Amino acid sequence: MTHWPSIVVATPAHSGVGALLSYRSESALAPGTLVRVPLGAREVLGIVWADETAPPEGLAPEQARNVAAVLDGLAPLNARWRQLVQFAARYYQRSLGEVALAALPPTLRDLDNTQLARRLKRQAKAAAIGTAPASAADTAPPPSDEQAAALAALAGADRPALLFGATGSGKTEVYLRATERALAADPAAQVLVMVPEINLTPQLEARFRARFEPRHGEGVVVAMHSGMTPPQRLAAWLAAHSGSARIVLGTRLAVFASLPGLRLIVVDEEHDPSYKSQDGARYSARDLAVYRAKLESEALATAAPDAGAGPASAPAGAAGCQVVLGSATPSLESWHAAEQGRYLRLAMPARIGGGALPRLRLVDMNHQPKGATLAPPLLAAMQERIARGEQCLVLLNRRGYAPVLACDACAWKSQCPHCSAFRVFHKLDRTLRCHHCGFTSRVPRACPDCGNLDIAPIGRGTEQIEEQLAGLLVDARRPDGGPARVARMDADTTRLKGSLEAQLAALHSGEVDVLVGTQMIAKGHDFRRITLVASLNADAALFASDYRAPERLFALLMQAGGRAGRDARHSGVSEMWVQTWHPEHPLFAALKTHDYPAFAAEQLAEREMAGMPPHGYQALLRADARTQAAAQAFLNGAAQQAAGLPHRDDVTLYPAVPLTIQRVANVERAQLLVEAASRAALQRFLSAWQPVLLACRTLPEARGLVRFAVDVDPLAI
Repeated sequence: MTHWPSIVVATPAHSGVGALLSYRSESALAPGTLVRVPLGAREVLGIVWADETAPPEGLAPEQARNVAAVLDGLAPLNARWRQLVQFAARYYQRSLGEVALAALPPTLRDLDNTQLARRLKRQAKAAAIGTAPASAADTAPPPSDEQAAALAALAGADRPALLFGATGSGKTEVYLRATERALAADPAAQVLVMVPEINLTPQLEARFRARFEPRHGEGVVVAMHSGMTPPQRLAAWLAAHSGSARIVLGTRLAVFASLPGLRLIVVDEEHDPSYKSQDGARYSARDLAVYRAKLESEALATAAPDAGAGPASAPAGAAGCQVVLGSATPSLESWHAAEQGRYLRLAMPARIGGGALPRLRLVDMNHQPKGATLAPPLLAAMQERIARGEQCLVLLNRRGYAPVLACDACAWKSQCPHCSAFRVFHKLDRTLRCHHCGFTSRVPRACPDCGNLDIAPIGRGTEQIEEQLAGLLVDARRPDGGPARVARMDADTTRLKGSLEAQLAALHSGEVDVLVGTQMIAKGHDFRRITLVASLNADAALFASDYRAPERLFALLMQAGGRAGRDARHSGVSEMWVQTWHPEHPLFAALKTHDYPAFAAEQLAEREMAGMPPHGYQALLRADARTQAAAQAFLNGAAQQAAGLPHRDDVTLYPAVPLTIQRVANVERAQLLVEAASRAALQRFLSAWQPVLLACRTLPEARGLVRFAVDVDPLAI
């Protein structure tokens, strides 16, 4: 009997190809089955979404093409996974194929049945070798009273849980014990643990392996992130899909991992903006994790989710799949949801061992020597720490040696020829690099415009701070009499495979006395010997135009300060130093008392008056074009064409404006803001607007448009 499956392939929304394509098959194909199908002159991977016994209306049977192959070695992707993908595509205004196929490992798209069978055989052999006999030994430390209370509350929770725990309060132990409970309750249960950045995975993965491999075997934990090789990513995905991997630890894309036995989702550092994708389908992995827990809990096989409801609006039942959002500085959206009772808030304000949170020391740079990079009192405090065998962390969220290289004779600056941004001076390899498009050139011997030999760096980056600290601390001595050792950790020093793990190991072993780095060192790490953290450039975000800047700054400083004094023996002397020109700023007053609830209440009140999220809802329409005029013409044309649409009166459309960095890689960028009082109203309008956007690509004045994208719930405006 001939069947007519509807199949999803990787086609963008603006391609004009439908979301579902009809093919012919001589056998029934279960929804979720992976197949290979012809598309134009290519053969591509597809996912069966539905199987019909009659051809769709309007399709002549002779026009349909046959399914080329069925990857029958893999179980079909289950209904909850397909619902999650379908919801994400609708809510974030992308095509179904873009989201569905991007969620699969790239290597899988090129495998035929023979190659797949070989991989699966290798996987099964590795799983058999890695299986270990169960061990009854429990080497875990006993939970603190706060941890025990949190675990008890999680056991009966009927909604998402927000674990509001101070830095060093032992949130990871709560994750471990909740995972242990989930695995013990069901022999097929799986757990998804998400972290915002790759650099946080080694430490967390080591703790999960140490806890669960003795009981469940070597293959119980797998990682999923972009730093893995394609074969590693495929192996991890296959282990998760088959159920042999009980715990998946990954970054934001892991929210789409195929986990048929999912019973617990943990989103660590849930406030982190890295959970929001900034290209392709601009999804929030944190919000989708909450929605996925709901789907798993309800075990829905029918009734497509309502995109207007919003990904973070639905509770997760404890009887099915629990979701735990953990942070010392929760996002204001999650905090607001807890205030309204939609999330269960669990507080863990005390540090393990009873240690104190670091004391804040504000350094008024108005009273320091002119041109000082580090204030003398801060430098003296660092020397004291080094002499006692303790470690210091210096935070500067700007890599390179200096942001700009300039000529004081003719005002030339190291402008990128392809972007409206400056190339950053990197002294170690004597290059000027654009951190937006990647354009790199050698540092000129003289000013390219006037020939002046005296060109100099302006501003400071982590390279320069590392160099200056090495000079300023040349006389500092460790307890063994050795010189102070300064190291740097940023995207430049951790680029090579294994370099991140090596640097973290050096810090943990005490081989480094002072670590200079960007925000990648400020969150999630458990550095036991650090007693002093210094922030050198906090003022940049105090008066930014982005209304989210204070929230991000407060979180960054609290998280950075939380690296100090994690060992209770040193907590009494732990300090967070902040160099600032505005010590009277109210943000620092809340930071000084570690009072996140007061800071959140103030920020939420301001946003409510302005109708900003979470009290309002936003989307951005972004356009890239060869000229700024074409980009803005497309955006403004799309706004004008929306005049007669349903639900147009429910939203506010603002005029198009250039992005802050308006040109990147010779492409001009502009954006248009859409606001609505309700999430459902915004979704209804965006859905009606999509055909208009496609039509506006052909406007004569928008000629030169390269691409456009809708960003729902944007984090940066």
